Amino acid sequence: MGAERGPGNMNKPRGTSEPRGGPAPRPEPKTSPTDLDRLIHQRVRLGIISALAVNKALTFNELKSLLGITDGNLSVHARKLEEAGYIACRKSFEGRIPKTEYQLTLRGRRALERYLDQMEGLIRLMRSD
Repeated sequence: MGAERGPGNMNKPRGTSEPRGGPAPRPEPKTSPTDLDRLIHQRVRLGIISALAVNKALTFNELKSLLGITDGNLSVHARKLEEAGYIACRKSFEGRIPKTEYQLTLRGRRALERYLDQMEGLIRLMRSD
């Protein structure tokens, strides 16, 4: 008939006992596009994070020039990253000229590393088929 309900099978329905030798190995979790950090995945924000990952700090104008975007576009995306704790913004003056400088935080670096690991997993998955 069905599988016996011993102490280890009390919560399992009949006929669902594990095969001999213990539980079946779990399949390796697959990376899904929905697992990606959407905050970083956006093109401009990924550009900001990537540029800051390879530079100790960049000014607002340096980032704007490097990414080829407008003041408003950079401001909006940098603020989102700052609110998430991924980048730090420091405002100062050089003489009478305001200077805004950005740095990648530890939290931002870890988020970028996770994002890159997920993207590499997707690439491996797509190339294995």
